[in-house]
Amino acid sequence: MPYTPIIGTLAYVLSEDRQHVLLIHRTARPGDEHLGKYNGLGGKLEADESVTDGIRRELMEEANLTAQHMTLRGTVSWPGFGKNGEDWLGFIFVVDAHTGTPPTRNEEGTLAWHPVQHLLNGDLPVWEGDRHFLPLVFDDDPRAFHGVMPYRDGRPVRWTYDRL
Repeated sequence: MPYTPIIGTLAYVLSEDRQHVLLIHRTARPGDEHLGKYNGLGGKLEADESVTDGIRRELMEEANLTAQHMTLRGTVSWPGFGKNGEDWLGFIFVVDAHTGTPPTRNEEGTLAWHPVQHLLNGDLPVWEGDRHFLPLVFDDDPRAFHGVMPYRDGRPVRWTYDRL
């Protein structure tokens, strides 16, 4: 069966000192499958845009930010992740230079700066599977990672990755 995932982007925007990350706490839409979770910014890619154009658009829409510098940290294939078992393929970026000031909330929830270490320590509710790849997003290895994390019934069943 061909793999036809929904293509998405996910960005972790860092503060100037690189100690804090801008996260959205998804609290605004009752039917949101991410309800109650913290996440980076991003979303679905549109048909006529590149991955970098897509993340720039999402950052502007969600947080009124313009990325000045970003690095692709990795990709994750999430077979079965969607609400109805849809497959997702995500491109994960770190944005370490930007202009603009984010609002305190948007249509999906509240936006706030959190210590990167709180995200990595598991102090914030995130998707269970995020705990596997988040250390790779924020580590000092310059190589991008490329992983596969199949989901079943809303939970990851496996995590494998390599780095190039």
